[in-house]
Amino acid sequence: MASKKDRATKPAEWAPETQLVHGGALRSQFGETSEAMFLTQGFVYDSAEQAEARFKNEDPGFQYSRFGNPTVAMFEERVRLLEGAEEARATATGMAAVNAAILSYLKAGDHIVSARALFGACRYIVETLAPRYGIASTLIDGRDLNAWKKAVRPNTKLFFFETPSNPTLELVDIAAVSKLAHEIGAIVVVDNVFATPMLQRPLAHGADVVVYSATKHIDGQGRCLGGAVLGSKDYVTNHLQEYLRQTGPTMSPFNAWVMLKGLETMPVRVRAQSATAAKIADHLAGQPGVVRVLYCGRADHPQADLARRQMTGGGQMIAFEVEGGKAGAFALQNALCLIKISNNLGDAKSLITHPATTTHYKIGPQARAELGIGDGMLRLSIGLEAFEDLVADLDAGLAAVRR
Repeated sequence: MASKKDRATKPAEWAPETQLVHGGALRSQFGETSEAMFLTQGFVYDSAEQAEARFKNEDPGFQYSRFGNPTVAMFEERVRLLEGAEEARATATGMAAVNAAILSYLKAGDHIVSARALFGACRYIVETLAPRYGIASTLIDGRDLNAWKKAVRPNTKLFFFETPSNPTLELVDIAAVSKLAHEIGAIVVVDNVFATPMLQRPLAHGADVVVYSATKHIDGQGRCLGGAVLGSKDYVTNHLQEYLRQTGPTMSPFNAWVMLKGLETMPVRVRAQSATAAKIADHLAGQPGVVRVLYCGRADHPQADLARRQMTGGGQMIAFEVEGGKAGAFALQNALCLIKISNNLGDAKSLITHPATTTHYKIGPQARAELGIGDGMLRLSIGLEAFEDLVADLDAGLAAVRR
């Protein structure tokens, strides 16, 4: 039986809260407490022979910050420990992570099956960008396992989906879809931004690759852009690594340092935000002027059973629809004082947006109708403010809807 001392030296056995404070730390000769920020483009070698060995991967160390950097490496290791993945790579943005995760694995002639409920930019990659390079795609209702089965072709190589989806909080059964994918030799890429690794671990349910916009809950305070891709050593070594190295969607050392600081507090933030979001969702559901409320932690969520099986909490995202369509939604937003109108999410500040005119505007009215994104729908990201203050602000907004 391992001693307490043994456990203290094995990061993989630490609780998530401990991993996010201490995991992946690389201290310099100065013994700094906070992680060092290595703002450098290149690295110096002791000799020409060492430089040659470094580029042959025969000598450990860094070569160029586009390929790897000590501060970025600390971020990658910390998020890897949290997710339970074999490898992790950081990217400049969340969309760079999605793009790299998908396109690094595929070639002309391959086929993607994707849930249709996607963030607008993710849908662009699957529906528009990939086909330009000879990669076919099929969009389906991700909630329907039979739809996944029917969409499979002999050349299907990758399944992609968000769960919960943006903004309607649709869920995909990660275990069932992953089982199907593996039966046909395809891999599963999951965008886990809304749930965060604190509330859902896709790899534990059978997924092969997980992507994050670190811009959201990982930073958590609206400061920097970033992304992460996590998966097996084989996937990273044989597909992702060279793609990132040669195309250059690199996270900056400064942003990586900010993300490291964000990871330290993420468990506390996500727990607090989720607890407030659950109460806000219940409050909204009982208010006149509110047509419907979607929240993964409520019993009336259309997929509440699945949410309980694969998530450990409801999260901090709420979608709700108000009377009056676009006019009602705009009236509510414009009456708010505390909650800010912004298309970002996962911030310490509560943020609200109107998907039909912002994040999902470009997919068009027909696609929005298929996804259930009506003109009266609003997406609310709950921050760290007091519940009472948020309720007062929302009630003022709802009063404006009813005028």
